[in-house]
Amino acid sequence: MLTARLSRPLSQLPRKTLSFSDRGNGTRHSLPFYSASFVAVGRRTYANSVNPVGSKAVLVTGCDSGFGFSLAKHLHSEGFLVFAGCLMKDKEGDGVKELDNLKSDRLRTVQLNVCKSEEVDKVLEIIRSSLKDPEKGLWGLVNNAGISTFGEVEFTSMETYKEIAEVNLWGTVQVTKAFLPLIRRAKGRVVNISSVMGRMANTARSPYCITKFGVEAFSDCLRYEMHPLGVKVSVVEPGNFIAATSLYSLEHIRAIANKMWDELPEVVRKDYGKKYFDEAVVRMQTYCNSGSTDMSPVIKAVTHSLTSATPYTRYHPMDYYWWVRMQIMTHLPGAISDRIYIH
Repeated sequence: MLTARLSRPLSQLPRKTLSFSDRGNGTRHSLPFYSASFVAVGRRTYANSVNPVGSKAVLVTGCDSGFGFSLAKHLHSEGFLVFAGCLMKDKEGDGVKELDNLKSDRLRTVQLNVCKSEEVDKVLEIIRSSLKDPEKGLWGLVNNAGISTFGEVEFTSMETYKEIAEVNLWGTVQVTKAFLPLIRRAKGRVVNISSVMGRMANTARSPYCITKFGVEAFSDCLRYEMHPLGVKVSVVEPGNFIAATSLYSLEHIRAIANKMWDELPEVVRKDYGKKYFDEAVVRMQTYCNSGSTDMSPVIKAVTHSLTSATPYTRYHPMDYYWWVRMQIMTHLPGAISDRIYIH
């Protein structure tokens, strides 16, 4: 397990005090919170690996860029037969070209829009016909394809909510259902890329949070159902890796914001005002620039889930700030976590 210790005694740590009022008698109570500096003194133990890797095939969705692109290259280097699902395969996107330029018979890019059932079915046939023995199945499925956006509830259109859900949630469900027969035959692995935002909500992220909470629930249900059949299901919950994945540039954020403002109902524009809206956009820009630029923790987590004899149910590749915040928001009463992070 991941263990940590405080680098200084608790009494020497900076302290903040939260005050609470007793509505019954009007008295106030104080609760100290310490700003802890953590030093990692251990890490999860990696169990024996599944062998041989070279005989196992994996499908990864969303390989045009970001996690999926890096995963396809890494799993190929580890010896897997990798089918890299790419949205821009037919349009010869840059990520597709780079993967194809590896010119390996163990890495094949395939056109895959996870929202289109005809493309999912076509990839299923491609993989089935490419396996040496289809009856032995497909070892791994990594549901990585996803999109994101930002905007408070009143700023976000219903079309946007539906678009994000179509890819992140229903795309994951559709691909998983299509490939489960092959995964079951191999007694293999399903790895779903969720997010820290699938465990805790945040302002201006409701379209994304809704879908990732859904992925978490879907993964849990699937894990319960697949356990008797020998299939292991894991969830990877990355923290803030926007800077590493280049998901948002400042120009992209501004373009989204401009379109959002232009499409807002007049009553919403009037009630909130442009100043409030612009400040919310600046906060999103700051958040996007503050994330980790090193994707290796995510890559290692997915690799472990595919290669370990005993993969973990959940992986948390995130910095200590997000890990601690997630624990507080999921384990303490909402009145306390709201006072710390929201109010």
